[in-house]
Amino acid sequence: MTRNHTDILISGGGVAGLTAAAAFGTAGFSVICVDPAAPVTDDADEGADLRTTAFLQPSIPVLEAAGLWARLEPHAAPLQIMRIVDAGGPVPEPRIVKDFDAADISGQPFGWNLPNWLLRREMVARLAEMPNVDFRPGIATTAVLTREAEALVTLSDGSRVSARLLIAADGRGSVVREALGIGVRTMRYGQKALAFAVSHPIPHANVSTEIHRSGGPFTLVPLPDRGGLPCSAIVWMERGPEALRLAALPVPEFEAAMNERSCHLFGPLTLLTRRTVWPIISQIADRMCGERTALIAEAAHVMPPIGAQGLNMSLADLRVLLELATAAPDKLGERAMLETYHRRRHAEVVARITGIDALNRASMLGAPMLRDARAKALNALYSVAPVRKTLMRAGLGVR
Repeated sequence: MTRNHTDILISGGGVAGLTAAAAFGTAGFSVICVDPAAPVTDDADEGADLRTTAFLQPSIPVLEAAGLWARLEPHAAPLQIMRIVDAGGPVPEPRIVKDFDAADISGQPFGWNLPNWLLRREMVARLAEMPNVDFRPGIATTAVLTREAEALVTLSDGSRVSARLLIAADGRGSVVREALGIGVRTMRYGQKALAFAVSHPIPHANVSTEIHRSGGPFTLVPLPDRGGLPCSAIVWMERGPEALRLAALPVPEFEAAMNERSCHLFGPLTLLTRRTVWPIISQIADRMCGERTALIAEAAHVMPPIGAQGLNMSLADLRVLLELATAAPDKLGERAMLETYHRRRHAEVVARITGIDALNRASMLGAPMLRDARAKALNALYSVAPVRKTLMRAGLGVR
């Protein structure tokens, strides 16, 4: 049986896992990254992830340290304004519109938005340049045995890897987390999200627009123009049966439904991509570390796609883990390092998921009186400038 030795084995080749591989490889560690599926790097290919990711300001230094931002920035659409629209009246039209402008707290946009399939394309290309990073698509983690000195990982091709540090970036059903016996707490909402891209005649002007009515937010996030037309990525959250009904509609009927739900703010929306459907849950691991193992990203925490928090929290995990590893490379994967990582991240993760959970439940409200209360709360929070600025800084994860 083949046995490899490496500083770090990353189980999971999604956006978080690929970023971790590039970051630790750039820092000089030897890295093996495995994922059971080959990354889909073209939006037209079957299985392409049509969702988008907004990298908020604090995530950019992580991408720079990984040698990724120079590749990604030319494709990114800046997010200057986060617009919240309450359309919870008797008919689907805006009744309260509030703009949270990054200029109020910073000289930079809140963040930059990119399609997930493009992120994978650029990240895989970056790893191919790195002699100390071995990316193995189509290879899964099948078994984990940890010892005080190492993690021994068996892979689906029959090989075994000995690693000083095992990073679980293998998603909400993490094989690594389950192998270590780390429990999770899961909250279900009965929601699903439709993800797709559209073009529209009215420019988005780098404004991310979140429209609240019932069932969950309808969010338009800026994308670069395509074919001379402004484009946006849409995440449309609805209760599960309604999301499945919408996903099955013929294109003309679906376009009519999404135009009504968008309150026609950008003119007629034209569907550009196929529709994908994703389940919405919140999930928190009981611990973010085990023996010789760190949990990051959805192996550690899952939340509804509100406020661009998901992957940015994952990169915050990576930032802390990278700081600890580079500060004491000889202590990589030791108990004290991993306990410090857990202490620095877990409480913040719990607090942030609690906040997103509350926002999501508020966005689902269907009763008119409750929707009116939501609108009044938005108006009250926005009207006090110090509160508004504090909320924006909290959303970015800065003080």
